Amino acid sequence: MTVRAAVIGVGNIGRHHVRVLNQLPDVEFVGIADPDAARRDALARQFRVPAYADGSVLLARERPEVVVVAAPTSLHREIAEMALTRGAHVLVEKPMASSVADARALIALAAASGVVLTVGHIERFNPAIVELQPRLVAGEIGRLFQVHSRRLSPFPSYIHDVGVVMDLATHELDLMALLAGSPVDRLFAETGRNVHAVHEDVLSGLLRFASGVLGVLDVNWLSPVKVRELRLTGEQGMFLVDYVAQDLFFFENRIAPSRWDAMALFRGVEEGNMVKIRVTKVEPLEAELRAFVAAATGRAPVVVTGMDGLRAVALAELLLESGNRRSVLHVREEALRRDWRELIEET
Repeated sequence: MTVRAAVIGVGNIGRHHVRVLNQLPDVEFVGIADPDAARRDALARQFRVPAYADGSVLLARERPEVVVVAAPTSLHREIAEMALTRGAHVLVEKPMASSVADARALIALAAASGVVLTVGHIERFNPAIVELQPRLVAGEIGRLFQVHSRRLSPFPSYIHDVGVVMDLATHELDLMALLAGSPVDRLFAETGRNVHAVHEDVLSGLLRFASGVLGVLDVNWLSPVKVRELRLTGEQGMFLVDYVAQDLFFFENRIAPSRWDAMALFRGVEEGNMVKIRVTKVEPLEAELRAFVAAATGRAPVVVTGMDGLRAVALAELLLESGNRRSVLHVREEALRRDWRELIEET
């Protein structure tokens, strides 16, 4: 089955969606939309597709069945609603929306329209993460103690509508929730604004999951080098993921105890073997878009649901609130469908 596809917003991320969708065998690419004339015209010439300044005109004239929304975050709800209302299946780039209220509205509209809504949490499709997940489930490191994420980047001058928590930390919040397999119980954040004119550009965050797993977030736009790294520490050792290289390593705890009791702690942890696990490398964006098309055509379930996207936005908002309050926030995740302020239990 071939589907008609379009992309609205063809900037830094959107142009890659255009490139990949044009390569997929079960996709007929029918157009792009972007208010930047030079940007859209260059891609239109390169891929020989219609280009529009206005997404609503694209939707009316080309009638795409699947739409990628890759515009600035502040426009996600408006554009996604236009596509959903016309019955198109939608992949909206992360973060899903600027607020929990907007994310919640998109989920309700997609459900009412009977169409697929998914969110571009692309690291779910990183081959190293795909290889890691079943190993965690199989208990290869025993009980999980800590998930430590480092996502550092040079300053992105093109992002004006959100700060580093919404833009970068939402990647890690989505994965932490997935890998911990447990709701967040409480969180704390320190944020700072150093070079950005309006929003925060550095985050140091802590999350305690109900299972006892501790999440550590180190995220900024202040690094001269790009770092994308995830460490998971447990009884039997540690997994290390390099997102960029798509590498997965296992560092063995040579004296891994069968019980993490007082005597075991006294004996300590000792360095064992390090194994580089074989990972079949693919482009995560291609895997993500293939999964989106498969879900839109009913051939597979949705991998990243609207509720997954909502959760990441809610946790990001809570981290920002914690940073503003300079206090620990206790979270009630069952309130995710309502206003984010209801997620907080006053203490």
